[in-house]
Order: sequence, then C-alpha cells, then structure tokens
Amino acid sequence: MDIKNAQKAVDEWIKEHGVRYFNELTNMAQLTEEVGEVARIIARRYGEQSEKESDKTKDLGEELADVIFVVLCLANQTGVDLEKAFQKKLDLKTKRDHDRHHNNQKLK
Repeated sequence: MDIKNAQKAVDEWIKEHGVRYFNELTNMAQLTEEVGEVARIIARRYGEQSEKESDKTKDLGEELADVIFVVLCLANQTGVDLEKAFQKKLDLKTKRDHDRHHNNQKLK
C-alpha cells in the first residue's frame, strides 16, 4: 500500500469506526506515547536495559504500525499530502547527504 492509499484507508477507518479524529494536540500526545512504546522495546530488546518478562511479548511491528497510524491521522487532519512530502524529503536527503555519508569515516 502506498502512502496516499494508507492516508485514505485511515480516513475511511476513522469515519466508519472512530466517529471523528481526535484533535491535533491529542493525536500529538498519542504519537508521543506510541513512540515511547517503540523506544521501550528497542531499549530493552536491542539496547543495554534488561527486558522485563512483561515486555518480551510486545510486538515491535505492531508498535511501529501504531506510530504510522497516528502520523497518518495527523497528516489527514492537517491537510498534508504525506506521500508528496516524503518524496520531497527523500530527494532533499539524497542531494544533501549522499557525499556526506560516503565520506564519513565512522560508517566505513
């Protein structure tokens, strides 16, 4: 599914199941919460923190999908064409960072 269709799918889901979008500030707080859940899994599973028994069943993919869902909600309710914005950002990063990363001795 491309980003444009993902935005459309989220909008249809909200209209059918969610009644309406939460306001932008609520969604921003929800995004922060979801990113925190991703951070917790990464820190404990791949970082140096020990993983609690209750964390071992957490699904990283599901938590990342939660982040994407809320980002798509925010894009929809603020009128952002996320596919267009992402392509623009990818083009910018390609031009700006290509030589920088290839010349970075830390990455070799």
